[in-house]
Amino acid sequence: MTRRNTKFGSFYLVIVFLVLYAPILFLMAYSFNSGETMNHFEGVTLDHYSALFSDSRLLGIMIDTVILAIISATIATIIGTLGALVIYYLKNERTRRVALNLNNVLLVSPDVIIGASLLILFTMVGFQLGFFSVLLSHIAFNIPIVVLMVLPQLTEMNQSLIVAARDLGANSRQILSRIILPIITPGILSGFFMAFTYSLDDFAVTFFVTGNGFSTLSVEIFSRARRGVSLEINALSTLIFFVSLALVLGNFFLQKKRHHNAKQIIVGGSLQ
Repeated sequence: MTRRNTKFGSFYLVIVFLVLYAPILFLMAYSFNSGETMNHFEGVTLDHYSALFSDSRLLGIMIDTVILAIISATIATIIGTLGALVIYYLKNERTRRVALNLNNVLLVSPDVIIGASLLILFTMVGFQLGFFSVLLSHIAFNIPIVVLMVLPQLTEMNQSLIVAARDLGANSRQILSRIILPIITPGILSGFFMAFTYSLDDFAVTFFVTGNGFSTLSVEIFSRARRGVSLEINALSTLIFFVSLALVLGNFFLQKKRHHNAKQIIVGGSLQ
């Protein structure tokens, strides 16, 4: 019975991954199509990649989108990490739950609601829509993601390390920089990569708060798709997919290396 359940689970997992990745593979395959549409595959060519690198407007938007994602993810990671520390060290349990629930509400709120509310806010205060309005919006919806990534690391932290550090005379700043931050670094990195990804592909919130003279890839692709999907977009999507895959693999191997180094330190300390 267990063996049968294992086989069924493996088969179900394969089906799920096929459903998820089949459209992406289909898109990637047609980025090499010598035709102009996705109706028929006529042959293999790199013309669409050449057209992509010749499109200065699209390349400029891509660079702006990456810069926006890096800046928003960095700021959100800093604020989100501090927010997670504040929530974790709140003495009142009820206040901690309220703060955590407020954070989670932002996670489950529809992007349309967040985008519309931010648009109303910027309009009321007279803030000009453009790069900075999009940046502030991305920081706002990325902060709860970082908090959610960092809090579990704080919860799993061994409190005896902090007690031992205080017994040895360490102050709060030394404890934070030498004990707490190194321990929660995996959560911080995961939060940064998640925030970067969310910022890179966000459409709904950006569509509301962007202004004339600034656009992101998602908004630009949407506007171009209304006139008919060009295979140049397929080529761009393929490149973005491989960049995202490289980031995920880089984060995975980085975490694996950190765990390996930590294990060696523990083994070495026990041997001594």
